[in-house]
Amino acid sequence: MKRALLAAALLTACRPYADFTLPPPTGARRDVQPRVEVRPEPVLGRGATGEFDAVDALNPSLVWRGGRWFNFYSGFDGKTWSTGLATSADGLAWTKQGRVLSPEAATWEGSYIAANGSALWFRDEFHYWYQAGSPPRIGLARSRDGLAWRKEAAPVVPFGPRGAWDERATADPYVIAADGWLYLFYLGEDRARRQRLGVARSRDGMAWEKLRESPVLELGAPGTFDENGLGEPAVWQAEGWWWMLYTGRGRSEDRRIGLARSADGVRWDRVRESAVFAGTAPWMAKVVCDPHVEPGKDGALRIWFGGGSIPHPAENIAGAIGYATLSWQPAAR
Repeated sequence: MKRALLAAALLTACRPYADFTLPPPTGARRDVQPRVEVRPEPVLGRGATGEFDAVDALNPSLVWRGGRWFNFYSGFDGKTWSTGLATSADGLAWTKQGRVLSPEAATWEGSYIAANGSALWFRDEFHYWYQAGSPPRIGLARSRDGLAWRKEAAPVVPFGPRGAWDERATADPYVIAADGWLYLFYLGEDRARRQRLGVARSRDGMAWEKLRESPVLELGAPGTFDENGLGEPAVWQAEGWWWMLYTGRGRSEDRRIGLARSADGVRWDRVRESAVFAGTAPWMAKVVCDPHVEPGKDGALRIWFGGGSIPHPAENIAGAIGYATLSWQPAAR
């Protein structure tokens, strides 16, 4: 029995990569372009001095459960990133429930971050994939009520091998479910410090197969809004396509949100070289990031995102959480 278990473990360890695509998108494929409307004020702001989210409140991840939205968001107190919970009936007016997940210094997580995650109701409980450690990797925590969590003892998405596109970091998870699979879109960093996007799949949310041909989206061309780094993907299907909103970092560390589309979920093309939305108000003048998407009525998309007034690739941006909608119109000819 021990020999059989060892053989199975070795086989699994030797097969961390696979060739796959996502299921075909539903509906007839249409040539469309986005129209984004951004709410002028934040819907979830920072906490008071001394609270876990006093410096930044970012990275919303929403789950509809029991007639209300659960928003697992990231809070920064100037030293540590933690995950907090806020709840809402409409997604606009929020009640904070406090910090629910913190890094544990005595483990692989270290003391800096246990946040920037993606939540999903799966197998009768909340699953929350989050980043921790320095350099970061992706871990998993589970909860029945969104308040008390059980963490896996080790990362579930480790670094890639020497020379891989994700050799130095795995971060910014975004998980969706489709046709019996979970698909994880995430940021990978290589030894040249390039941050690009890839995808993995899993049946249980713990054992992941990475797409062999990752990354699926490369850096933008010199001079574009996303030439300096990609991150924080959000993926859904509509109009016969797979779509991805993602954060692009420019050379000045301003951050804006771009849009790409795909027929199979692994071969992606930018809809345009410019951002689909950037800061439209002083509170988000320099940073728009961290999109989370939920389909709304009449084919429109609801978007919660992070914004800030200070350019920085990670934190201390006076971050708050905003709201936008995306609707479709025929592409110009």
